[in-house]
Amino acid sequence: MNTTTKPAAPKKRAEPSAERAANPFLDAELYTRTREYSPREAIFSKEMKAINERGAGKRNRDPLQAPSLQPLLGMVKKGLSLKDMFGKIIAGTDKGLWEGWMSTFGFEIRSVNYAPTGKRNAVLALDIGIASKANALFAKEGIPNWRSLVVEDCAELKIRHATEKTPFDACAVFYLDK
Repeated sequence: MNTTTKPAAPKKRAEPSAERAANPFLDAELYTRTREYSPREAIFSKEMKAINERGAGKRNRDPLQAPSLQPLLGMVKKGLSLKDMFGKIIAGTDKGLWEGWMSTFGFEIRSVNYAPTGKRNAVLALDIGIASKANALFAKEGIPNWRSLVVEDCAELKIRHATEKTPFDACAVFYLDK
């Protein structure tokens, strides 16, 4: 009796899908239900994992047009609304105050053209970490899953995982080009 065994067929690698990964945290109701029984850090970790897998949505790279940022645009901090602050950046006025104004909302100015003429070409990064200043602002508006919503609009997602020497850092990047 001749028993020859066939060699095992090589495993086929799954081709990467053109579709973005699903993020269940886009559903505010699911987020709220999950939050009821999960500790804060655990739900944050799960949401950040889903955000990282899905990536930036690139729907509205302009923070003035992004639907996820609309609740913040009318909020007043340091005597100005966020929309007015963006207007001052676009107009190029009160340059020395931009960083302080933006930080009260959890934004950081990564780069900007300070020249008196031409476009500002500002790159704004919204901190989406667990201790973000934006967390309280979105909570005030009743939007618990704001991180997932913001990432759907942003142009880029930057995540630096924690190491022994650096803390976890995550931000959603928007471009203000007017």
